[in-house]
Amino acid sequence: MTSFEKVVYQTDNKKHVCVGLDTDPTRIPLILQKGNDPVFTFNKAIVDATFDGAAAYKLNFAFYESNGIEGISTLRRTVDYIRSMDEKIIIIGDAKRGDIGNTSKMYADAIFNEFGFDCSTLAPYMGKDSLDPFFEFQDKLNFVLVLTSNKGSEDFEKLIMRSGKPLYREVLSRIKEWYPASSLGTVFGATNIENLKEDLPDLSGTTVLVPGVGAQGGSAEQVAKLFYTYGHKRFLINSSRNIIFASNGIDFSEKAAFELIKLNAEIGQAIV
Repeated sequence: MTSFEKVVYQTDNKKHVCVGLDTDPTRIPLILQKGNDPVFTFNKAIVDATFDGAAAYKLNFAFYESNGIEGISTLRRTVDYIRSMDEKIIIIGDAKRGDIGNTSKMYADAIFNEFGFDCSTLAPYMGKDSLDPFFEFQDKLNFVLVLTSNKGSEDFEKLIMRSGKPLYREVLSRIKEWYPASSLGTVFGATNIENLKEDLPDLSGTTVLVPGVGAQGGSAEQVAKLFYTYGHKRFLINSSRNIIFASNGIDFSEKAAFELIKLNAEIGQAIV
C-alpha cells in the first residue's frame, strides 16, 4: 500500500488519532529506566496498549537523536516493531527536514529507505528544490509545515505578503500547485480554531496533520467536527504527551490506552 492508501484506509474506518512517540527518557517510569533500552521498552508498551485505537504513530527525531547512536537504534527498533504489528498503520518520521537539493535527497533516502517511514514532515522555507527530493518518492506522503501550533508561528508564518495574503497561505497555495494530493500532506495547528475554520476549504486536496490538541490547548472534538462539516475526512489529530505520559507509574500503558479511548470517543461524538 502507498502511504496515501494507508491514510484512506484508516480514515475511512474513522480512525484519526496519531500517537506521538516523543519519548523523553527523563519522564518514563523509573521501573523501566534500569533496562538496556528503556525508551524502546516504553515505546513497545505504549504501542501494544494503543495499537487498536491508533491510526498512526509519529516519532519526533529530536527525542532519539539526542541519545546518539543508541537513540537512532531505538528509533529504528520502534519503527520495525510498529511495522511488524500491521502494514496498514501509518508511521510518520517527524524530522522537519528542508535543505538544498543534494542534502534533501540524502535526508529523504534516510527517512524512507533507511528507516522505513511512510511519511515525513518538511519545512518549506528554502523553497521547492528543497522539497522535491522527498516528493520523488511517489508512494510516500510528506507533511509540509503550513501553520504550526507554537506561539512563534506569529513571527513569520502570519507575516503579510505583497499579495495581501499571510505567508502560510502563500505556502499552502504553492505546494498545492506543485504536488499531487496523493503525496501532499500539510501541518496545520489546532490551537486557533478560527484559523482552521477560515482556511479549511483551502486545505482540500491535502492530508492534514493537526498538532496542538491536548497539552497545547486545542479541542479534538471541535477539530473533528469542523473537518467533517466541510466533508474533509483525510486528517490525523496528533496527541503526544497527553497519551504517552498520562502516568509515570507502573500503570503507564493502561493510562495511555485510557487516554486514547477518551480521545477517540471525543472525536467519535463529533463525526457521527
